[in-house]
Amino acid sequence: MSTVRLLLGDQLNPLHPWLREVSDSVVYVLMELRAETDYVRHHAQKVIAIFAGMRRFAQDLRDAGHRVRFFRIGDPDNAQSFECNLRRVFKECGATRFEFQQPDEWRLDQVLAGFRSDCGLPSEMVSSDHFLDPRDGVAAHFGKKTWLMESYYRAIRRRTGLLMDSEGAPEGGTWNFDAENRKPWRGSPPTPVSWDCAHDHSELWAEIRSAGVDTFGEPAEGSFPWPLNRAEALGQLRAFLDRGLPFFGAYEDAMHSGSDRLFHSRLSFALNVKMLSPMEVAQAAVERHRSDPATYPLAATEGFVRQIIGWREYIRGVYWARMPGYAGVNALEHEMPLPSWFWSGRVKMNCLRHAIGQSLETAYAHHIQRLMVIGSFCLTAGVAPSQVDRWFLGVYVDAFEWVEMPNVLGMSQYADGGFLATKPYCGAASYVSKMSDYCRGCAYDPKDRLGPKACPLNAFYWDFWLRHAERLKKNPRIGMAVRQALAMAPEEQAAVRRKAAELRARIESL
Repeated sequence: MSTVRLLLGDQLNPLHPWLREVSDSVVYVLMELRAETDYVRHHAQKVIAIFAGMRRFAQDLRDAGHRVRFFRIGDPDNAQSFECNLRRVFKECGATRFEFQQPDEWRLDQVLAGFRSDCGLPSEMVSSDHFLDPRDGVAAHFGKKTWLMESYYRAIRRRTGLLMDSEGAPEGGTWNFDAENRKPWRGSPPTPVSWDCAHDHSELWAEIRSAGVDTFGEPAEGSFPWPLNRAEALGQLRAFLDRGLPFFGAYEDAMHSGSDRLFHSRLSFALNVKMLSPMEVAQAAVERHRSDPATYPLAATEGFVRQIIGWREYIRGVYWARMPGYAGVNALEHEMPLPSWFWSGRVKMNCLRHAIGQSLETAYAHHIQRLMVIGSFCLTAGVAPSQVDRWFLGVYVDAFEWVEMPNVLGMSQYADGGFLATKPYCGAASYVSKMSDYCRGCAYDPKDRLGPKACPLNAFYWDFWLRHAERLKKNPRIGMAVRQALAMAPEEQAAVRRKAAELRARIESL
């Protein structure tokens, strides 16, 4: 009698209930597959980080006494498919039962559901023991009502007791301190010393290249920054709490050319491969605030907790409620191809050169760089949302479809017509200039709308509201922007439209 248990590359949780007991009758299977590296073109660091984490996890399981069957990317007996490799293991160990943890991506859910129905063994899908709610938890919370993240976030706060007082009210008398968390950073306070790792994965990278995996971006050989296991991830969590959390809230929307993260935690990779759990991360932040509220302000703590137990869980609920059709949404009918400089970073606009260049170099950008620089440009320029979606999925080390797709298609590109976001999130050059130093020394003038040196963000921004005025003018959250656009003199509106069209025509040379 032997049970085969499959572990996916984003299921690297050593605290999962499966692993509490060691049994000779259980075999854990992990696989490095071309099917997973090739469904979208991934950043080199993303492939390396997941494979390195899997390899360390497999070794840790062996060291703990578990039986492990690991298929490396270049192994001659690796058939490069879940189905073929699992059948091989079934035969090798005389399997009588198959088990797997619930996948987080619809694509893999379909693959494993099909295999389960045809594998010829009794089988079971169990929880990954990571999220606060089941897949349908968010949908169950709303029922037929309009979905608003704030409502779900408050329910989670009540359920968990995080940042709640003894009377059941939110600590500080308000649920959300977002309005206090919008300060630009001008060099003070100093950014903290990095808590990145520094691994050498040159041998693994050579294996990946030898296997023919097509990646892009920098592999960070010799100083690889992403954690290998839970111990390293916990070290990064503690370092963030010590150095980053005190100032996270105030500057969470800020951007600066001198820092790739400012006071952001960079824990999303460790969370998304389940080295850390959302509750332990949120609880750790709350404990710091409770022990020293002067150092760890409530606004900073609440802003961080909201990202971890509010937005992250909500996004997952949207994904599972709307798939598989969500992948094809395009409510605004944007069709322009993604500019080729998204793969090189060679663009004259400082904000995009920095945000895209940083993404290509580090496989990371924080949420405002993603939303209000890269995403805003794509939205207002009219780039096809499916192409934006695939680029985001491939470039970021923390990008798994369940969390990336709703953030990009719903939040960033408004491609679902407003189901996820109550308004389109976009900005003109004035926003970038206010929240960053990107405009300093740029080839374009952030204050000019139509001249030869005018920042393209300005014409695209106003053209966006003009193009979609009928759809958006009744939205109470954005009516002012649309009214301002429509209040322009007809000749100015025409000039904006012409400028935007001219910029699209030469998009490759911006």
